[in-house]
Amino acid sequence: ITDHYAIIPTGQGFGALRSVSMVGQQVYEVIVRRFLSIFYPPAIYQKASLITSLGKEKFFANFRILMEEGYLKVTPQPESKKKKDDGEEEENSGDAAMLEALMKLRKGMKLPVKGMKIKEGETSPPKRYNSGSMILAMENAGQLIEDEELRAQIKGSGIGTSATRAEILKKLFNIKYLALAKKTQVITPTLLGEIVFDVCQASMRQLLNPELTASWEKGLTYVAEGTITPDEYMEKLERFVTLRTNGVKQTNNAYMLRPYFDAAAQFYKK
Repeated sequence: ITDHYAIIPTGQGFGALRSVSMVGQQVYEVIVRRFLSIFYPPAIYQKASLITSLGKEKFFANFRILMEEGYLKVTPQPESKKKKDDGEEEENSGDAAMLEALMKLRKGMKLPVKGMKIKEGETSPPKRYNSGSMILAMENAGQLIEDEELRAQIKGSGIGTSATRAEILKKLFNIKYLALAKKTQVITPTLLGEIVFDVCQASMRQLLNPELTASWEKGLTYVAEGTITPDEYMEKLERFVTLRTNGVKQTNNAYMLRPYFDAAAQFYKK
C-alpha cells in the first residue's frame, strides 16, 4: 500500500450538498474534479523555441501550446497567458494560431522589427516554503542529488512517505524547530532550529544531505534483490551510526559554534 484516500466521491447523499456552505461546495467540487481527472487522457502540449538575432544580441523565447485538453476538460485552467516564475516558458492554452505562425518560420528568415523597449526590473528572492510546497520539496528531494544512480534510487520516494511527510512537519513544529504562520501557512525556522542545523553542519554534515537517505534506500533495494543479506545491511548501518556518533562525541568544537549562534540570534531579538 502506497497511498490512501480519505475522500472519494460516491454520489451518495448528493442531495444534502445544498445544505453545505458555499465554501464547502467549492471544496467538494475541487475534490470531484480532481477525482474525475484521473480517468481522462493526459493533456498534450506542443513546445516551440524561438531564437532571434538583432545585431550581436540573441533573444530566446519558449512557448508551450495546448493541443489536446485531456484531463484539463474537468479541471478548469485560467484562460489568460500564464508565465512561469522562472520566466522561461509562456503557455498559450489552445492557441493553434500561435503554433501555425511559428511553424511558418524557417531558420535564417529576416523579419521586420516593429518596435523595441527596455524593461528594468530586479530579481526576487526565492519564496519561503509553505506547508504545501515543503511537502512537495520532501517528495522531490532526489532532484538535489547530483549522482545519477543515487538520484534514481530516491526517485519516487523522497524524504518520508506520502503518509508520513505531514507528520514529520507536524513534529518539527511541536518541538519548535520550525514555526508555522497559521494565516499564510508560511514556514520559518526558529532560533533553536537554526542552531540544530549549525550543530549538524559542524559535526555530522551527512544528516543534512538527501544522499544519505538515498544511500540507505539503495541498501534496502540490494536486500530486496538478494545482492546482500539483511544482516549485512544492518551491520553497515550500525557501523555508520556508531562511527559518526563516536566522532561527534570526540569532537570538542563547542567554542566554534558560538559565532553561529550570535549570527542567528540577532534575527530573533524581540
